[in-house]
Amino acid sequence: MFDELATKLEATFAKLRGRGTLSSADIKDGLRDVRGVLLEADVNFQLTRDFLERVEKKAVGVSQLRTVSPAQQLIKIVYDELTMMLGERREGLKLSSVPPTVVMMVGLQGSGKTTTAAKLARRLKGEGRQVRLVALDVYRPAAIDQLETLGREVDVPVFADRTTTDVVKIARAGLDVSRRERDRVVILDTAGRLQIDEQMMDELRRLKEAVRPDEILLVADGMTGQDAVKIASGFDAAISITGVILTKLDGDARGGAALSIYGVTKKPIKYVGVGEKIDALEEFHPERIAGRILQQGDIISLVEKAQEAFDTESAKKLEKKVRKEGMDLNDFLGAMKQIQRLGPLEGVLKMLPGVNTKMLKQANADPRRLRHVEAIVLSMTAGERRKPDLLNGSRRARIAKGSGRPINEVNRLLDQFREMQKMMKKMNAGGGGRMPGMFSR
Repeated sequence: MFDELATKLEATFAKLRGRGTLSSADIKDGLRDVRGVLLEADVNFQLTRDFLERVEKKAVGVSQLRTVSPAQQLIKIVYDELTMMLGERREGLKLSSVPPTVVMMVGLQGSGKTTTAAKLARRLKGEGRQVRLVALDVYRPAAIDQLETLGREVDVPVFADRTTTDVVKIARAGLDVSRRERDRVVILDTAGRLQIDEQMMDELRRLKEAVRPDEILLVADGMTGQDAVKIASGFDAAISITGVILTKLDGDARGGAALSIYGVTKKPIKYVGVGEKIDALEEFHPERIAGRILQQGDIISLVEKAQEAFDTESAKKLEKKVRKEGMDLNDFLGAMKQIQRLGPLEGVLKMLPGVNTKMLKQANADPRRLRHVEAIVLSMTAGERRKPDLLNGSRRARIAKGSGRPINEVNRLLDQFREMQKMMKKMNAGGGGRMPGMFSR
C-alpha cells in the first residue's frame, strides 16, 4: 500500500535536505514534484491543488532551527496536510445505545463486499460483541451459500431466507431474530450490481427506510483509483453513506482512492482490506497512514499487531525456561512462529520508521525465509534441537537434505541461533529486566 507514492515523495524531499533555508523558489520546485507524484498516484486534481496551496502557504519562510532542518519542517507540514486529506482522525463504527447496531454493507459486484462483511463480523466478534450476518443478495447465484460458508469460518450465525426475493421482508425477519437473540451488531450484506443503476438504488433506499441502519458502509475496490471515488460519490448522493471500507490495498493500488475519498465525499474511511485472509481487515487511522506514506513508520499499529498475535502465556513460559535452562532450537522455533503471527515480514518491517522500499529489497525480506527456518529445525531430531552442539558436518548434511535447503543455509541458521544465545546470556548476566521483543510485552 502506497509503496510507489512513498518512494517518490522520499526522492522529492531528499533534494531539499541539507539546505539552511527554503526559498520560495525551492518550495515551488519541491511542490511541483509533489504535485506530479500525487497526480500520478491518481489523487483527485482539485484536492491536489488545494493541498499544495495549503502546504505552500505554511512552508514559505521556513528556516533552519537548532534541531529541525527546513526539509524536516516541510515534511511535518506535508504530514499534517496528508492527515487532513485522509480524514483527520480515526472514526470507528457508530454503535447504537439500544442494540442491535445495524450495519448495512453496500457496493458494486467484485468489490469484495460479502467477504468484507464476514471480515467485519469476525473483527467485531473478536472485540467481544455478539454478531449476526443477514444475507440480502438474492440475485447473484450462490451469494447466500458464500455468506453462510464465511459465517461458519468466522463462527458467526447467518440469517437467510431462500423462499422469497423481498429483501425488506428478509431484513426485517433477520432483525426480529437478532433482537430475540440479543445480538449486539447485525450486518446486512446487500446485493451488488455491475454498475450503479436506479433499480439498485431504489432497493437500497427501501431497505434504509425499513431498517434505519446506524451505519451504511460502502465497500469500494481501492485498485480502481478515481473510479472508487466516483462510486463513493454516487452512492453517497443516492443513500447518504456513513463511511467507506477500501479493499485490495495490498495489491498495486497507487493510493489515489484512499487520498481522495474523504476529500471528495467528507465520509470517513473506517477500515481497509489488506489481504485475502479472513483476518486481513485493519482499522483506518489517517495519521498512521500519513506516517507510512512519508516513511515515518507506524509503531503504534505494530505494537497492536504484536498484542493481538502473541500468546502471552506461552511467551512467559518460554522466558522462564530460557532464563533457567538457556535457549535451545525448540525455543528458537517457537519464537519464529510468534513472529510469523504478525503477518508477512515485509509488512512488519514497513511499520518501522525510516524503512523504505529500497531498504526492504536490500534486506531481502522474503516471507518464505521463516518457512525455511521451520523446515530446517523440524528436520533435526529432538535431541539435536535440545543440544545443537551435536550438529557436526554429517548431521548438517542430513538436515539440509531432509529440509530441501542448501547446507550454507543450515550453517547460517545455526550461526544466528548462537548469536541469539549469546545475547540471552548477556541479558541474564545483567540481571533484572525482562527480555525484549518476542519474549515479552
